[in-house]
Amino acid sequence: MLTAYYAAHYDTLLVLISLLVAILASYTALDMAERINATQHKAAALWLAGGAFAMGVGIWSMHFIGMLSFRLPIALGYDLTLTITSLAIAIVASGFALWRISQPTLPVMQLSVSALLMGVAIAAMHYTGMAALRMTPGIEYNPLLFSLSILIAIAASGAALWIAFTLRKNRPHMKRARAMAAVVMGVAIIGMHYTGMAAANFPLGSICTAASEGIPPGWLALVVIIVTLSVLAIALLTSVLDTRLESQTSLLAKSLAVANQELTRQALQDNLTKLPNRTLLEDRLNQILHKAERTHTRFALMFIDLDGFKAINDSLGHHIGDMLLIEVAQRIRGSIRAQDTAARLGGDEFVLLIEVTEPEDAASVADKLCNIINQPFEIDFHTLGVSASVGITIYPDDGHTPHDLLVNADAAMYHTKSTGRNGYHFFEASMNANAHNQLQVIQDLRLALERKEFKLHYQPKFNTPNGIVVGAEALLRWQHPTRGMIAPDDFIALAEKTGLIVPIGEWVLDEACRQMRIWHDEGNQHWKVAVNLSAVQFSNDHLIELVQTTLARNNFPASGLILEVTESTAMHDVEASLTILDKLAGLGIDISIDDFGTGYSSLLYLKRLPATELKIDRGFIRDLAQGSNDSSIVAAIIALGRSLNLHIVAEGVETEEQQAYLRVLGCDAMQGYLMGRPMAPDQFMDAIHTAALASEQAASLVPPNTSGNHATPMQ
Repeated sequence: MLTAYYAAHYDTLLVLISLLVAILASYTALDMAERINATQHKAAALWLAGGAFAMGVGIWSMHFIGMLSFRLPIALGYDLTLTITSLAIAIVASGFALWRISQPTLPVMQLSVSALLMGVAIAAMHYTGMAALRMTPGIEYNPLLFSLSILIAIAASGAALWIAFTLRKNRPHMKRARAMAAVVMGVAIIGMHYTGMAAANFPLGSICTAASEGIPPGWLALVVIIVTLSVLAIALLTSVLDTRLESQTSLLAKSLAVANQELTRQALQDNLTKLPNRTLLEDRLNQILHKAERTHTRFALMFIDLDGFKAINDSLGHHIGDMLLIEVAQRIRGSIRAQDTAARLGGDEFVLLIEVTEPEDAASVADKLCNIINQPFEIDFHTLGVSASVGITIYPDDGHTPHDLLVNADAAMYHTKSTGRNGYHFFEASMNANAHNQLQVIQDLRLALERKEFKLHYQPKFNTPNGIVVGAEALLRWQHPTRGMIAPDDFIALAEKTGLIVPIGEWVLDEACRQMRIWHDEGNQHWKVAVNLSAVQFSNDHLIELVQTTLARNNFPASGLILEVTESTAMHDVEASLTILDKLAGLGIDISIDDFGTGYSSLLYLKRLPATELKIDRGFIRDLAQGSNDSSIVAAIIALGRSLNLHIVAEGVETEEQQAYLRVLGCDAMQGYLMGRPMAPDQFMDAIHTAALASEQAASLVPPNTSGNHATPMQ
């Protein structure tokens, strides 16, 4: 006898919603798999727990919504305990699936066993949910469709595990692949569910005992849909935000790594030439020294200094000088082996470390370097030429420590410079005497101010037309207790190099103003004193304050002071120079451009300088003769000065011919050995009085009708 069954139908909207939930749950599972794989330890466990809950709720909701879409001509309800049990089964199955795919590998055997367990769990979830209807008599299942639904559940679980394991890594285009896989997985899960629903038969006369005692399906459907979509949305949103945060964190970490690399590079690399700097050189030197000690081998350290670089840097500007240093560094880098080290210490000083077998190996490298550097450089439309002075030390013959090797190589380099430049010398013990001598001079310089060993000598300046003294230039001398009188050329460079020129310069300015104040009080108010400013002093931030304080302390008028700045110093940083000179001129001080004609001036900037005086370099005066190139240059400088309303001073006048020619050219003032050597203050006044007396006597002997210019004895 055939059994009659209730005719069932489905709510189309709820079926579509169940499909959407299945796809969304599948995508959530794939996304959770990626998050678990991307995190470590405690965070991975939290993502596993949260993912299991979200995925379990999603799968269970799909089944539950699918069951809610099922319609029978009788009232239906759901037992709360069994409904919650089916949800728990879904969460546990989801947790197992996420744990399985978070493992490093997924062999076929483990995949098969996991698919079987998960498929059975999903089937159990489905049929436990069906049992929550509590039908009387019970539901009759078609054995074929029942078995088919379980097989579909196992196959869908296997496919889902394999897809999730494959797509768990975050690679390009992975979002699109996961979306497509989620659709496939959702359809497979839906297929299992509706196959299981199709296997269920409800005999006529059956009643649902949970309809009166359990949960009514009406409002429950809406609550389940809203809660499920909310849980899945929150899970996905949390994952997306975490992914974005992780991405930003990763980007920040990469940026920090790049920044750290850049900081390390800057700390160990010369910014201009990109060669290793002093810090990295010291490290490389220690490494090669330890290796040489261990293997009983040799290496050479070469100290390289460029000849003629300073003149190019001062005349053409630091921009050209920097470009030249870059080109030199490239030539040095190109002439050594990969295992050798070339470093820049600063300025135009380079150091080379090379492994050698014999000293002759170092000699051949040094000779090659000198030849390469001696070749012309084409820099910004300028053809420039420099040469190299090289000093060489060999380990262990010339030193056993980095300090000894560097100092001795430096001494050998200076020996090369003193013997003609453009070449190389190996270190010899006798060279240390010069190096130690220089160190001793520096130490003595530090004590010279305290011991009051510095003296100022004054060289008179004369008005050209009438020979009247108009002032003096203050010139520094060092009265050393054992070396005697030392000229500035022998210690100024060291003072600038060590920074001692700043306190020495302060003393010179103060002493010059003090002495000229005395001469003013003696009736020579029209005299002015000229004081030289070195480049180091000129760039000192406290220069203006120093000048103001010095003038006030000595009660000396600013109009009686001339500050001399070399042309190259003034043109080094024109805008900064203009600011400083404008402030000095604003105090009422005269500004003199010293050594004019030796630098590389721009007339555009020169006319903007608040200078009152141009001082022609003695190099043009030395060979001055009518018709010579120097006479043309001097005439041009004087004409230029006239056009700019500048006072023109010639220094280094040593012959009457030079004096006469400068008068003809219209020079305003002169100074030089012909008219007066630099003298101590007491000798200076005696010489001035003697010159004035001789001038008066010479004038009284001139016949009344005789005209012409007559030189004084000091002239």
